[in-house]
Amino acid sequence: MYKDPKTRLTKMYDRPGFLLRRAYQISAGVFEQECRELSLTPAQFAVLSVLAATPDIDQARLSRCLGFDKVTVMYILRGLVDRGLITRDTGTGKGRRIALALTKAGALLLEQAQEPTEVASATLMACFSETQQKQFIKLLKILTTSLEDRARAPLIMPEFVEGERVEE
Repeated sequence: MYKDPKTRLTKMYDRPGFLLRRAYQISAGVFEQECRELSLTPAQFAVLSVLAATPDIDQARLSRCLGFDKVTVMYILRGLVDRGLITRDTGTGKGRRIALALTKAGALLLEQAQEPTEVASATLMACFSETQQKQFIKLLKILTTSLEDRARAPLIMPEFVEGERVEE
């Protein structure tokens, strides 16, 4: 469509995928800076949050609750187990099911992470007015729900989560 390489490059910088990836890089950087004293990544925080809200969840369900592939979840879990933040129990008697649980140290870390994660979220949204913040979140939800069937890993939120679907 565009023969000029400079025009193509300019168009690339305006593509939604490029901008979403860049926004995620910034988001992760802000999060990690705010949580540096806790040595916590966004993915680890997400796993700990799901485990706190859904006791005795298994590894497969955890993957679906976060929209992560199984390999990514296994990698994150290994790090959390090594730090003594979660336990994995294969002795549930339910075939290959691996039950997961927060340890006291994991619950404490999650509690300590609440304030810095809120600061990180506020930092990300500070460039928007309150109205723009609501619109931005609404647009992201529309994008993610309308294209969910094209995701590499499915996202299936726990039943008690309200407002996961947004209509256009």
